Amino acid sequence: MSKKQNFLKGIVKDAVKEVSSKIEMPSLSEAYVVQARKHSQHTDSLSQKTISIHNELLDGYVKSLNEVSIKLDSVDRDSSNPNSSEFRQLKLDEAHLINAAFLHGLFFENIGDPESRISTEDLSHIRLSRDWGSFDAWQRDFIACSMAARNGWAVTCYNTFLDRYINVVVDLHSLNVPFGCIPVVVMDCWEHSYFTDYGKDRKTYVYALMKELKWEKINKRFEDAEKISRVLK
Repeated sequence: MSKKQNFLKGIVKDAVKEVSSKIEMPSLSEAYVVQARKHSQHTDSLSQKTISIHNELLDGYVKSLNEVSIKLDSVDRDSSNPNSSEFRQLKLDEAHLINAAFLHGLFFENIGDPESRISTEDLSHIRLSRDWGSFDAWQRDFIACSMAARNGWAVTCYNTFLDRYINVVVDLHSLNVPFGCIPVVVMDCWEHSYFTDYGKDRKTYVYALMKELKWEKINKRFEDAEKISRVLK
């Protein structure tokens, strides 16, 4: 490299340093805000008191999730460790609260149709029959999941890895959730969801709500899952 080239290179480096020193680097920003919908169910299976409790819980989960989102925006990441760190706890809280908020929303949206009907020609019926052998077999398996959850959820979801629909038992809000799952049918199995109206009789509660599943809404979820399936193939 000639002396002239070295001289020009030095000028460029100095200019870059001067410009860089005047640029303020943007701060890390991960914050997001979610908003809870108000759900007013026309259902014969749940009392207005139970529905009100659900809405209050949903509001609380959404508020806490937004607070965690704000804290994560400025938390100290350099001190993160697996034993005791604010960053770790906030990430655990985030997963818990995201699922709590959105599963409640999905649950509300797929119940409350006293005249519920599903046709053998519906995409949901076709896919559930395909992956369980029959629609009745899916129902039995879903009810078993609903009874098995320890204060949690039963969820039918499309799994992107298996390329099929599976039933999942979720304890609390975030335990035992496989990766790659897109929910299509959601049943709330926390005690607060049925105790006021059914006491300890969870099975009667589950049977009652399954008779009121909104298959029109659920079919739309299946259609969305199918679109994702085609993209991944």
